[in-house]
Amino acid sequence: MMNSKLKVFATNLVIFLLLSSKSFYAQNIMTTDSKTEKKEIAFILFDDYETLDVFGPAEIFGRLVDKYSLKFYSLEGGVISNRHKVPIMTEKLSTANDAPYMILVPGGLGTRKEVTNELLIDQITALSNASDYVLTVCTGSALLAKTGLLDNKEATSNKRAFSWVVTTGPKVIWDRTARWKIDGKYYTSSGVSAGMDMSLGFLADRHGIDFARNVALEIEYNWIEDKDNDTFKAK
Repeated sequence: MMNSKLKVFATNLVIFLLLSSKSFYAQNIMTTDSKTEKKEIAFILFDDYETLDVFGPAEIFGRLVDKYSLKFYSLEGGVISNRHKVPIMTEKLSTANDAPYMILVPGGLGTRKEVTNELLIDQITALSNASDYVLTVCTGSALLAKTGLLDNKEATSNKRAFSWVVTTGPKVIWDRTARWKIDGKYYTSSGVSAGMDMSLGFLADRHGIDFARNVALEIEYNWIEDKDNDTFKAK
């Protein structure tokens, strides 16, 4: 009789311990998940930026609402208009996260003016140093080059504006044939639509090629996966 009761007790104890361990494990997973924060991507805007340089990557990263949060900043904040006169509300750049996961600097005609804007260049320098990754699209690489952070690093830019861009960073190792370049945490792309290819390339580097291809499929975009060979050639 005693042996029978001991067996029942032992069986119940094992079941209790198993259920307790599973409950603890599930609770641990939930706690870990709840602490997972979205990674901030800070878009740095200025008047006369190129439309697709911003909204192409924004479409790609913005679809991943569980992974990334998108913020739009400008030097003084308020409404910024692109070269097509599409207004967007921005936050003041000085209020940006001290260490965003990524910053993205677009190109456009406005870069010709902004390369001499020391306040903006200083802000880009500080945020670039603090962030995990820095992405530029088109002539946005000219603004990054002015910070000196691309010195002795490989980079590329809009092929139609290449001769101007290289003057902003004579110590940069400019690649005249790449669709986009990667050097450490710095990603630089060629013109306009190349920013979308680079953004998908960034996702492939972080989450795998199949993940990136699935995002491209969702937006029905024909992703150019070859980063080393641009269709467009520098003049």
